[in-house]
Amino acid sequence: MKQSLTHKILSAHLVSHPSLPTPGEEIGLRIDQTLTQDATGTMAYLQFESMGLDAIKTKVSVSYVDHNMLQTGFENADDHQYLQSVAAKYGLFFSRPGNGICHQVHRERFGVPGDTLLGSDSHTPTCGGLGMIAMGAGGLDIAMALAGQPFYTPMPKVIGVKLTGKLQDWVTGKDVILEMLRRLTVKGGTGRIVEYYGEGAHNLPIADRFTICNMGAELGATTSLFPSDETTLAFLKSQQREASWLDVKADEGCGYDEHVEINLSELEPLIAQPHMPDNVVKVREVAGTPIAQACVGSCTNSSYHDLGISAYILKDKVVNPNVSFTLTPGSKQVFEMIARDKDMTLAMLIRSGARILESACGPCIGMGQAPPSGSVSVRSFNRNFEGRSGTADAKVYLASPETCAASALMGVITDPRDLGIPFASIQDPKEFFVVDDMVIPPVSDKANVKLIRGPNIKPLPHFGALPENLSGKVLLKMGDNITTDHIMPAGAKVLPLRSNIPAISEFTLVRVDPDFPKRCKEWGGGMVIGGENYGQGSSREHAALAPRYLGVTAVIVKSFARIHLANLINFGILPATFVNVADYDTIEQGDELVIENARTQIANHPETITLTNTTKGTNYQITSPLTERQRQLILAGGTLAYAKQEADKIVA
Repeated sequence: MKQSLTHKILSAHLVSHPSLPTPGEEIGLRIDQTLTQDATGTMAYLQFESMGLDAIKTKVSVSYVDHNMLQTGFENADDHQYLQSVAAKYGLFFSRPGNGICHQVHRERFGVPGDTLLGSDSHTPTCGGLGMIAMGAGGLDIAMALAGQPFYTPMPKVIGVKLTGKLQDWVTGKDVILEMLRRLTVKGGTGRIVEYYGEGAHNLPIADRFTICNMGAELGATTSLFPSDETTLAFLKSQQREASWLDVKADEGCGYDEHVEINLSELEPLIAQPHMPDNVVKVREVAGTPIAQACVGSCTNSSYHDLGISAYILKDKVVNPNVSFTLTPGSKQVFEMIARDKDMTLAMLIRSGARILESACGPCIGMGQAPPSGSVSVRSFNRNFEGRSGTADAKVYLASPETCAASALMGVITDPRDLGIPFASIQDPKEFFVVDDMVIPPVSDKANVKLIRGPNIKPLPHFGALPENLSGKVLLKMGDNITTDHIMPAGAKVLPLRSNIPAISEFTLVRVDPDFPKRCKEWGGGMVIGGENYGQGSSREHAALAPRYLGVTAVIVKSFARIHLANLINFGILPATFVNVADYDTIEQGDELVIENARTQIANHPETITLTNTTKGTNYQITSPLTERQRQLILAGGTLAYAKQEADKIVA
C-alpha cells in the first residue's frame, strides 16, 4: 500500500502495534534522538537521575543551553554547571552557552532524515525540515526516552499540504506558515501531523522549510515535515554531514486524512496581529502602523539567510531613529559566517545601528529587549501571546525578516515590496564554517564525574496516588486559548527558578489572576476550569508540575492542547472535558466540585464521569481522554510514581 512519509517513519519506529492503528489510538514510538534546553532540561535530568540508570539509551542526545542566558544571579550559571556534569555522567553531548539556539544547532549538526527526535521544547518540529519526525514533549517524556522507553502519543491524522508554484520576490516560508495559520487557526493542527509535498515544496529553500516546520507548533500540530531531497542533501553537504542523508519521501499517489493546497505563486507578505499567531492579514492592510521595535531572530528565523536579507535591506542605511532593531544569529556557526562572508554582512548590520544579540532565545521568551509600554513590536518570532514580550500592554506582530527589516528602516509596518529596491536572493554558502569546539562530546571515563548541584536546584516533589474521592473548590475559571505562558510565565524573573518547584509555583497563573497561588494554599488546592485549546504553546511541563505542587487535582476544560494534556497526566492531574460544553457556563469560581468514587470510576473506565457542583446542586457529565496506560499513571499519581510502583513490585 502506498504510504505517506509520515506513515513510513512512524511504521519503522512502532513498538506497541504490529501496524499503524486508526487515528486517536495510542501508539508507542522508539526515539532515536532527544534534545533539551536549559529551561526545561534541569528538571528532565533530575527525573532521569531518579530512575537510577548508568547511561542514556538513545542514539544521540544533546543538552543545549540557550534560554537562561541572562545571568543576573547565580541560579542560571548553577543550572548550566549541573547540565554539563549530567551530560558527562550519562553520555550526552553538551552544547555550551554561546553555541546557539537548540533548534538551529540541531539541524546543523545532528538532525538525520528518517529518524525520530523528541525534544523538551515545543519547536522541536523544526528538524522536520530535514525529513524527521521531530516532536515536542514535556521533560518527563524526554527522561523516559533517555531511559529507552517508548514515547506514547495518540496516532495522528496526516494533513497533506500540496504546494504548487513558486514564491514571488519578497515572499518567504514565513508567509507560507502564516497562510496555514490563517486557514487552520491555532487549533487546526491538533491531533495531526502536517506533511508538505509537491513541486512547490521542492522549490522551497531549506531555510524556509525549517521556518514552516518550526511554526507548525503554532497550529497545535504534533509535528510537520518535508521530504528529504536534493536540497536536503545540499544542506547536509554544506555541514560536512552528507553521510547522514537519506532519500526519504512519500510514495507518489499516497492518500492523506485531510488535504490542503497552496499555490505559492499567489502568496504575498503576511503578518500576524496581536495577540495570536493565527490573527493573520496581508502586510499592506496594516502598513503605516508606527513601530518602536523590530526583531529578527529566535529559533524560527535566525539563519544565515535571515540575517543576510536583513543586511541587504539595510545596506548603507540607518535604522529609523524611533525604532530599536535587534538581530540574533541562531548559532555560533551563523555568527561566524556573517562575520567572514564576502558581503560583510555583520559589518553592514553594525553600520545600520542594529543591535546584535548573543546566539540565544532572548527576547522571544521575554529574556530581555522588552518593548516600550503600549508600543508596537514587529518580530520574526513564532509567538505573540499577550505579555510574552515582557511588556504587558505591548502589541506584538509576527512577520518575515524581510518585513521586520523594512519596517525597522521606515519606522512603520512596511511591505518589503514597497521599498523600491531590487530583490536579492540570499543563497546559503556551499560550505559552512564547521567547528564543533563549543559542543562537548560524551566522555569515555564517567567513573570520576561528580554532579554539580547549586542551592537553587531542589529535590523533585513527590505526589501521592489518586484518592477515592476528588473534591475541591473551583480555584479559577478561564476562557479559550489559555497558553502555557499564562499558566507558567517565562522571562528573566521566572525562568531561573525552573529547577526550584516551590519557588516557581508562586508564579502559577499570576498573569490571569495574581492571587491564584495564595488561593491554592488558603483553599487547600482544588480544580480549575478552562475553555477551548487549554494549554497551547510551549512544552514546559512546569505548567502542570507547579499546579500539582499547589494542590490542583483536576483540570476540566472544553478541549486540550496535545503536549499540555500529556504533561497533566505525567504529573497525576486528572484532565477532563465537558460532554455538554454549555455546562461550562454554569460553573463559577468558588463553587465546590466533587467526583465521588473517582478512583473506582477511572479504574473501570466508564465513558463518562459524574461531576457534582454541591454549591449549585447540579450534576455534570465529563469525560477523561485516557488510554489504559494513562489510567494507570493517573491512579498512581503520575509517571514517576507509577514507575516506582512497578519497580517495587519487581523487588517484592
